[in-house]
Amino acid sequence: MKKTNLYILSTLSIVAIFFTSCGDKTETKQAIQAPPAAIPVSEIKTKTVIGYTEYPATIEGTVNSDVRAKTSGYIDKVYVDEGQKVRKGQILFKLETQSLSQDADAAKALINVAQVEVDKLIPLVEKNIISPVQLETAKANLTQAKANYSSISANIGYATIKSPIDGYVGAINFREGALISPSDATPLTKVSQIDQVYAFFSFNEAQYINHLQRFKGTTKAERIKNSPDLTLILANGKEYSEKGRIQTSTGQINQSTGTIKIRAAFNNPNELLTNGNSGKIKFPVEYKDAIVVPQSATFEQQKDIIIYTLAENNTVKATLIEIAGIVDNLYVVESGLKEGDKIIVSGASKLKNGATISPQETPFENAIKPIATLFKN
Repeated sequence: MKKTNLYILSTLSIVAIFFTSCGDKTETKQAIQAPPAAIPVSEIKTKTVIGYTEYPATIEGTVNSDVRAKTSGYIDKVYVDEGQKVRKGQILFKLETQSLSQDADAAKALINVAQVEVDKLIPLVEKNIISPVQLETAKANLTQAKANYSSISANIGYATIKSPIDGYVGAINFREGALISPSDATPLTKVSQIDQVYAFFSFNEAQYINHLQRFKGTTKAERIKNSPDLTLILANGKEYSEKGRIQTSTGQINQSTGTIKIRAAFNNPNELLTNGNSGKIKFPVEYKDAIVVPQSATFEQQKDIIIYTLAENNTVKATLIEIAGIVDNLYVVESGLKEGDKIIVSGASKLKNGATISPQETPFENAIKPIATLFKN
């Protein structure tokens, strides 16, 4: 009886293992037969795009003239205010001249005394009563007296301080009663011409070389002439209405900073800009007939940029690409892809290198369109 029971249990176990094995094979077969995932792909076409790089900039008037005293004295009167528009030759400051006027009167008296002495000695020399040397000495004293008077008169003239150029008055650093001197480190004020302004910004060495190589010309001046218009972003984040042009650059790269200073000019008809403003230069870079791919189609792997391309038998291949620049939602590709290659447009995170897919063709223009923002602040 016990043997019969053991036999029955053994038979049932074998039957169970058989059906379980058949079930596993059926499930495996069904998994193998599952169709490849439908993944959108697009054929790369070249495209001309324009990107922008921003550089911090400082604004200065085209002419900035320090106003300094040519003689020492106390300021008697300030005739202008900060920010006032002035003309060349307009009086800005006047120094106290009372003591100088007294010195001038004394110097003029000495001229008269010296002149009398010369006039007295001339006939005596003509009659050989005295030596001509005495007359020459008297004449020298007269010349010295006249020079002293001229110096004092010049200082009186210097006491009236005028604008050296047409422009706008900056900060006034000294007021009535202040004692000033030609040796002062700080100027009385600064007058700036701002009908046109300069924007100064810097390239690093690589950016500077790229800039020169990007535009046609046999000389630096020709390449600068062929460079594009610039946009100035104001401190409030808005674009300035006037476009600017690069005029020149400093002659050499600063060894301390590794940069070279660039000067661009902007017209300032509405006098919106002034000396000391800050902003950003928006520099356009054209990538002509470039290979571009949507950033969303790529992923990073140890700082490398990877994109999946469609290989033989509808398999995907992880492809390393080098980036030349970024324009909006696009990477501009320097190497790794060519026109006609097919890329996986989306779903890269679900794929593995060598995976088989069911490619769904997507027009290239649709593939590179930016994704619309669903929610806005």
